[in-house]
Amino acid sequence: MTDKHLLDDEERRLFRDAIGGTRKLSQDTYRHQPARRKLAQPPTRRLLQEQVDASFYFSDEFEPQLDSEGPMRYVRPGVSHYELKKLRRGDYPPDLFLDLHGLTRLQAKQELGALLAACRREHVYCACVMHGHGRHILKQQTPLWLAQHPDVLAFHQAPKEFGGDAALLVLVALDGHLAGQNASPDR
Repeated sequence: MTDKHLLDDEERRLFRDAIGGTRKLSQDTYRHQPARRKLAQPPTRRLLQEQVDASFYFSDEFEPQLDSEGPMRYVRPGVSHYELKKLRRGDYPPDLFLDLHGLTRLQAKQELGALLAACRREHVYCACVMHGHGRHILKQQTPLWLAQHPDVLAFHQAPKEFGGDAALLVLVALDGHLAGQNASPDR
């Protein structure tokens, strides 16, 4: 169909008579740009203090007794072992991820403290800590630090989709949420 106008002359005249007295509209589109809100960011000083406070719990000398057979796992006394099973199966998808690759022990300790503080502040119930393989320094030390923190309810080696044996899924206690006591997250 190369003919643009499928109307004959009589139909065009009828159309022009029907729309007589009209005028062409001018373009007056207004696009509303909503005002950009600044996200509430805690002050830098408060963030640094939270990071220092959270890393206070981590000692390099204290070694909690962790099960050395099988995948790396821990459940705080008084917390249901079923929570550990749900972590292992990947029932709790992590909302925050922390990658410790390339960090020193001190930096990793500080970042881990900041992650746990962020989990409490942002009401994140499950986080993923990727420690990697490397020389196994952070792989060995990360679970020891996590087991010392009072906000950590449990952790388990991550399922393959979240890093496998190079990562841990961490269950964090939130205000009013104690795993195993009829207070599971709404997921």
